[in-house]
Amino acid sequence: MTLARTLPQAASDGSAVQTLDQLLHHALEQLASDIHVESGEDYFRVRIRIDGQLQIAATPALSLRDSVVSRLKVLARMDIAEKRVPQDGRIQYAYKGQIVDLRVSSLPTLHGEKIVVRILNFSRTRPALATLGYEQDDCTKLIQSLKRPHGLILMTGPTGAGKTLSLYCCLELLNQTEVNISTVEDPSEIHLPGANQVNINERAGLTFATALRALLRQDPDIIMIGEIRDLETAEIAIQAAQTGHLVLSTLHTNDAPSTLARLHHMGVSSFNVAASVSLITAQRLIRRLCEQCKDVMTDDQAESTLSALHPQDIQYMAEHSSTGNKLYKAVGCANCDKGYKGRVGIYQVMPISDAMQALILRDHDTQALAAQAATEGIRTLRQAGWLKVLSGVTSVDEVMSLTTHG
Repeated sequence: MTLARTLPQAASDGSAVQTLDQLLHHALEQLASDIHVESGEDYFRVRIRIDGQLQIAATPALSLRDSVVSRLKVLARMDIAEKRVPQDGRIQYAYKGQIVDLRVSSLPTLHGEKIVVRILNFSRTRPALATLGYEQDDCTKLIQSLKRPHGLILMTGPTGAGKTLSLYCCLELLNQTEVNISTVEDPSEIHLPGANQVNINERAGLTFATALRALLRQDPDIIMIGEIRDLETAEIAIQAAQTGHLVLSTLHTNDAPSTLARLHHMGVSSFNVAASVSLITAQRLIRRLCEQCKDVMTDDQAESTLSALHPQDIQYMAEHSSTGNKLYKAVGCANCDKGYKGRVGIYQVMPISDAMQALILRDHDTQALAAQAATEGIRTLRQAGWLKVLSGVTSVDEVMSLTTHG
């Protein structure tokens, strides 16, 4: 049951404090990742993002708008009198005996301020790589790279694809008393006992670049950079990877081969890319079919669905299917959202082989790098999605909506 069926009436009569507490509790119970508090000319609504999808959670009375927004800004230690410029803040919210970190962002709009609350670390446990969705052979490739004493491991994908959780699962495997792990993030989203975690503060002059330079004087073994945003950060990360450090970071790219071109376009020399990068993963989060209501497609439905796919996709599924594999479709029930509940990752895991290094040094384009990856048996994101379809985890429609061919 969604909050929209129960909260609006209660929120209309309650105070801003009660309304906000109800909203936060519901979002945490539903394992939401974000809360959107937004205003129109004649409405006030709250939406929450669950499994990557926004849905209306409540429509409190318009008269509560200013007080709810002000309450959020007070808790986040933001200037409640300043409504003309964006602001950022953080809240440590007590919920069921634990402290949940909330990142708050305000934005002036035509009809009042919009507030977005990102729920950072509600679940403090780091699942195993296989639980995240990595296939067994991909786990092996990733762990082999993590065991190397130096090199740069990059995790790529859009915002909200689970890159940070993947990074911390890797750091969890590496977190021993014998090694010095340092992280630089904006902000630190997950607490890792034993690691030295740094939040950047650009207003105070603590940027990714300055923090990284300082960390390199702190005798690190492993460095995690929340995101490589510019050439300066990239060059420091690569320098660290080439001087005996294991470096993990993220980039916003569509797939693993295009990450190499992205670094080159940022200004990193081909030699430095080839000499430092040891492995790249690209990832997406796809919705799981609800185990309580998913239904097997009939033969006619499966045939019709497959006939609409690219011939190479059909061939890949045929090569990797086995007796008993069935295609499932979303149905929908009281325990899920339109047939889906929860999410799982799909991954393209690409170690940098000698052949790939040679292509990088010769400045080959993304197409040539992707062709080499295919030759080496590296799955594309869509092919990784087909394995989840064949195992009954998700639907063809979900894979098609989040991946591209090739």
